[in-house]
Amino acid sequence: MDLLPVEIKVNIEGDVAEALSALGTSGRAMTRRRIWFAEDRDGIAEGRVPLLDSGVIVRFRIGGGPDDLTVKLRPCLREQLVGRFSAPFEAELSTYKIEEDWSGSKRVLAASLVHDHKPGKLSAALEPGGDPAAAIDAVQDQFLHACTPDLRRDGLVALGPVHSTKFDDVPLGDLDVDLEAWSVAGLDFLEASIRVKPKDEDDAEKLTARAERRQEKLNEAVRERGVTPSENPENKTRRILTALAETNA
Repeated sequence: MDLLPVEIKVNIEGDVAEALSALGTSGRAMTRRRIWFAEDRDGIAEGRVPLLDSGVIVRFRIGGGPDDLTVKLRPCLREQLVGRFSAPFEAELSTYKIEEDWSGSKRVLAASLVHDHKPGKLSAALEPGGDPAAAIDAVQDQFLHACTPDLRRDGLVALGPVHSTKFDDVPLGDLDVDLEAWSVAGLDFLEASIRVKPKDEDDAEKLTARAERRQEKLNEAVRERGVTPSENPENKTRRILTALAETNA
């Protein structure tokens, strides 16, 4: 089995603007985007997130470059990823990735298929009464059908927008860290992340040990700047979607 990249995430508590300043983002280039998620309409009416609970994320990102639509399975099992979706690939306007996703002590497998779109092309799917499922392209539909055959994909509603501000490759010690702040409905979250890629000399044990060292180093780098890592292992997607479901119920 091929070794997979590891994305390591740290949730940050406290004042987001203050934390961003302490982490050295002042004067650095940023990307601003608006983000929507698709969820089951009936579930949202009851304050639930059925797609997310079944390990499926459908995310729209608008602005800051090409608009894109991501279909992600997280958590998933390697044996779920069948056929062409058993290995990463790139195609015209599409990128398929498989990676480990670490947040605190939680380690899961994630597979995502991102398709870029011209600005404005996704807008109709996000409008009130729009159909988010209509924007899912043929390859993404194949991905869902092959890897989550029992998933119901009709009756979806778009939730958002979440306002995203992202800073790429912020130097914290010898780490290059991505920082992304999300804001919606009076909620603010900040996440710091790094990616550890397999090296030619790695086996699974070596890669895991190196990723664990980098994870601890990321936590230390955040703390050294007076910023508090959260004890909450839930990623920002679940925290935001759960809050949106509650406010839209």
